[in-house]
Amino acid sequence: MAVVVTPLMLEQDIISVAQYVLVVEKESVFQRLANDQFCKRNRCIVITGRGYPDVPTRRFLCLLIDKLHLPVYCLQMAYDATYLRVSEIQWLGVFVQDCNNYSIPQQCLLPLTAEDKRKVEAMLPRCYLQREVPKWRFELELLLHKGVKFEIEALSVHSLTFLSHEYLPSKIHSGGYI
Repeated sequence: MAVVVTPLMLEQDIISVAQYVLVVEKESVFQRLANDQFCKRNRCIVITGRGYPDVPTRRFLCLLIDKLHLPVYCLQMAYDATYLRVSEIQWLGVFVQDCNNYSIPQQCLLPLTAEDKRKVEAMLPRCYLQREVPKWRFELELLLHKGVKFEIEALSVHSLTFLSHEYLPSKIHSGGYI
């Protein structure tokens, strides 16, 4: 049996006991969090856009923020579309300094490709990085300086549940985000 949810129903009937919303970019990270029962353990809502989130996903996120007034954290860059931009969103990382802070082994580090460098260099002159989010600019400059990156999955070198049991809770509770 299928249940059809109309926008009117959502706007009138949305309630939650969640304490925050977490947006994750990668489907594999979303599945890891689901397997670890992250939502239940942390009383939150986890949303994935499976890469770059589509318009309905962004609109749903805006609706949650508007109706529930919850803090929003993400494991991806903030949204580009001006009318869908979520100014309250806080980026959890992963950051370049997390490599040292969380003892990521050398074999998990990946050299930046020429394409990576080109993308970062193209982002640096953007005015919003200087005015609105200078910490992002700092992170991008540090990334170029170090010349290496790592995928969030590298955190599983500690344990399969490290992301959901240690990394994300510590980032959220300590304010280790941008």
